[in-house]
Amino acid sequence: MTAGMRAGLGALAALLVGGCATTGATTPGDPLERMNRGTQRFNDAIDRAVLKPVATGYRDHVPQVIRTGIGNLLTHLAFPTTIVNDLLQLKPKDALIDIGRFALNSTLGIGGLLDPASRVGLRRNDEDFGQTLGRWGVPPGPYLVLPLLGPSTVRDAPARAVDSQTDLRVQLDLNEEERWALFVLTAVDGRADLLSVEESLEGVFDRYAFVRDAWLQRREYRVRDGDVEGEITPEELEEMEKEAGDLEEPTESEKPADKTGQPSPDASKASNSVTSLMPASAAMAGGTFR
Repeated sequence: MTAGMRAGLGALAALLVGGCATTGATTPGDPLERMNRGTQRFNDAIDRAVLKPVATGYRDHVPQVIRTGIGNLLTHLAFPTTIVNDLLQLKPKDALIDIGRFALNSTLGIGGLLDPASRVGLRRNDEDFGQTLGRWGVPPGPYLVLPLLGPSTVRDAPARAVDSQTDLRVQLDLNEEERWALFVLTAVDGRADLLSVEESLEGVFDRYAFVRDAWLQRREYRVRDGDVEGEITPEELEEMEKEAGDLEEPTESEKPADKTGQPSPDASKASNSVTSLMPASAAMAGGTFR
């Protein structure tokens, strides 16, 4: 991690720790709510002022084929993290599939710009160190909204630093300007992916509570590979949205992943749209774009 990144993360940590001093519990099970709500307002302000307008321009003026290639490349560079966590979770079959996927996209996919692995049916798993800790029994701890990075938990936030050690977007030998350019491109590309589905939050009465509950349930679903009790059905999601003030019909992309725990690309984007207030799904903590 560069000195500039360390300084920036140090400032964010100071903001986070400073907020803890005035934090009080207002909702059972969410002891950091007051601090989280303040952080979410800060994140929303930055998104409205900077990230969303830039992402909108990126979507409107960069051809789709180029954006698809950039998205493929950024996902490919992060993929070693999934392979390592497959192994840490003792999932040899998934590890072999993901190693094959990475090798195929690295070669026939021109370094990850193309995605031939998906075309031949190699599914893409999604694992990180927070999920690994959860698999081995580490509880998530309180919900935590990180400055600029969005939803997390006390368990998952520091796990991002571990993931950064296997993320090629962080580990590539780049100078500081190139590293920041890659960071900005990752954030903008991730935010642009969510522009078409973020309307799921429009009209929600309590945005913070809706995002918190949706993120925590989705995170638990991923940690347990879909093996959870009380899984949200499309009908329940619709009812939740109506109660929150959103009367629109849910789209196909808003439906939960199938029983294999492997969501479609559209479903992943829809999930992210309600699970991040700085919806750059590729934001980084501790140097990692996750």
